[in-house]
Amino acid sequence: MTDARLRRGRGSLAVSFFVQGVTFALLVTRIPAVQNRYGISDALLPAFLAAVPVLAGAGSAGAGALVRRVAPSTLLRWAQPLVLLSLVAVGSGERLWHVAVALGVFGLAVGALDASMNMLGVSLQQAYGRSIMLGFHAAYSLGGIVGASLAWAAVHWQVPLGVSYLAAVGVMAPAAWVGSRWYVDGERRAGGPSGRRVGVLVPLCLVMTFAYIGDSTVSNWSAIYLTDVLAGSEELATVPYNAYMVTTLLGRAVGDAGVRRFGAVAVVRGGALLAAAGFAVVATAPGAWAGVAGFTVLGLGLSVLVPQTFAAARGDAEVARLNVFNYVGFLVGSPLVGALGEAWSYRGAMAVPLVLVLLTLRYARSFAVEPYRYGGGHERPRTVDVG
Repeated sequence: MTDARLRRGRGSLAVSFFVQGVTFALLVTRIPAVQNRYGISDALLPAFLAAVPVLAGAGSAGAGALVRRVAPSTLLRWAQPLVLLSLVAVGSGERLWHVAVALGVFGLAVGALDASMNMLGVSLQQAYGRSIMLGFHAAYSLGGIVGASLAWAAVHWQVPLGVSYLAAVGVMAPAAWVGSRWYVDGERRAGGPSGRRVGVLVPLCLVMTFAYIGDSTVSNWSAIYLTDVLAGSEELATVPYNAYMVTTLLGRAVGDAGVRRFGAVAVVRGGALLAAAGFAVVATAPGAWAGVAGFTVLGLGLSVLVPQTFAAARGDAEVARLNVFNYVGFLVGSPLVGALGEAWSYRGAMAVPLVLVLLTLRYARSFAVEPYRYGGGHERPRTVDVG
């Protein structure tokens, strides 16, 4: 595999991660607007939020089976446009069943999209022989910043939801489709875990779940938390996710260097401690801007956990399995925080992801058995130099 082909593959995959970051941010930061458009009650909202990760988990499991017959690049090439079209449908419907169908398609397609993107990312990292996985997720975070900023602008200038979604997709869809021609699949690695490997994969699945419970708390509830608990405006409610994505970007931008220098175990432990501190600030925030500060710290802490979990996978089947627990985290986190918020208080609900992210410390040593250990003199010798 030539250096030029690997560079093109790395760049095109980064574009795909970026586009998905924009797409997801446009959806989650406008949840209040979607709720108002379709008249979704606060009691019914958790059910809608839960349905998406359930279907995404099914989509990810399906992707794990499909890549035995088709290349991950082919799956990604078709899944991403479907995700974008379903976003337009979310903002353009009129009846409750319209948004239900649109979110269902979004969930199934995004599961296949996330799994295939990370399959390509892990195989490229192994081809490079050094940590590059956090860089792809940094591109996703950059997309999240752009998407949240576009959402803020749409609220500020009162752009209709459907119009704002259509305009964004009109730019992103052609860019993603053109970039997809340079995807690189790498060596096919479809095998699953067995023996000792099962003992490694289970802790990684738990860490993935804990990380996404934390992430889903930010993406699904930060806007509502700012308006309903901390008395922030609807305009300000778009800021926490944006701030979260900024520090997530910063953490991931330097994360690969940190893994090479200190090793994955130390990086994961540091991230877990920072995330717990961020949740503590959010739960005790006296006002809206203090809450924004807490979500900002959260981004820096959670930024490294998910990419490093994927990087520890061996084979496309393991990536697909781990990705399912991404949605398990969303499935558990979103309804749990909502139910506790309604029955008790949203401040108290923030203690749940705080405790779970601290449990990551118990499993951090599982990251020391990655296929290739980066940092501490254990980086694999490079067979190619691709920048």
